[in-house]
Amino acid sequence: MTLRELRNFLKENGFPPFRANQIYRWIYQKLENDPEKFTDLPLSLRKEVKNRFIIPSLKPLYIQRSKLDGTVKYLLQLPDREIIESVIIPDRERRTLCVSSQAGCRMGCKFCYTGKGGWRRNLEPWEIVEQVVVAVKFLKRENLRLTNIVFMGMGEPLDNYENVVKAIKIITEEEGLSISPRRISVSTVGIVPLIKKLIEETGVNLSVSLNAADNDTRSLIMPVNKKYPIESLLQTLKEVEIPRRKRIVIEYVLLKNVNDREKDIENLKKLLRDIPVKINLIPFNPFPGAEFERPDDRAVLEFQRKLIDSGFSVFIRVSKGGDILAACGQLRGAVLNEFPD
Repeated sequence: MTLRELRNFLKENGFPPFRANQIYRWIYQKLENDPEKFTDLPLSLRKEVKNRFIIPSLKPLYIQRSKLDGTVKYLLQLPDREIIESVIIPDRERRTLCVSSQAGCRMGCKFCYTGKGGWRRNLEPWEIVEQVVVAVKFLKRENLRLTNIVFMGMGEPLDNYENVVKAIKIITEEEGLSISPRRISVSTVGIVPLIKKLIEETGVNLSVSLNAADNDTRSLIMPVNKKYPIESLLQTLKEVEIPRRKRIVIEYVLLKNVNDREKDIENLKKLLRDIPVKINLIPFNPFPGAEFERPDDRAVLEFQRKLIDSGFSVFIRVSKGGDILAACGQLRGAVLNEFPD
């Protein structure tokens, strides 16, 4: 339940709505799931919560920590035995959680190992929120705090729109986990009809997985482009209302001799020149059976330089957790092998 839903429930059942704030603080701030221990609630309400509600939790089946950079990947088994993964990415003072929104993915992007297992189902709001709670508990044991959340794990967030938005409302509630929308980014392959709605309803940061600068190439590597071609996607991005100092993040996975050519750079310049963006270049993360290759470092730097020379803010994303298959596009690869149906 969102806090508003919980307040309404309490009111309809004869309890003061402010008690919802206390319940939220117990669950999301004190990380306590046993209503018997909600000691500032009257006994009658504690019994009501225990009898009427399930306060679910998930425990990791296993946790892996990268020996290279400290990235932490944990695998969660859902009540129906579906498997999802989440990743905690450390970066100086920041600790970013990469959250999954679906078990599997049906977008079929050819450069992404995650989608090789196909789509199983959407995650419920609580299953999304619980990934955050697990991360908060893990970091608390190390006297650390979760600072940012990115919806860039398994699945396409806008393909599970209602549940993702509800989860964001719970995650950002001040009486609960209290993660500011400014510290949450949602990445999409470009589900055009829902992009503006997402920003209007949540105020989160928007990331768009573009990955090609012409329709032929993008349709080849991202089937979604056949339904929502580049022209409609870019027109929507021009219409999105974002704060003056904010920018839309354009994610661009670099594939050798596919989308890293001179003509790709020129097309990108034309496409993005009238949109407030910053560009994240992501050198392809190889996986077993991949049909693509990673460009060499010189080619990546040259791609970046030419875009910067044209006035764009361009960053090369340093992939983390590659030794534990936790890098971008690698989630669930190991799980498919270790936990067959």
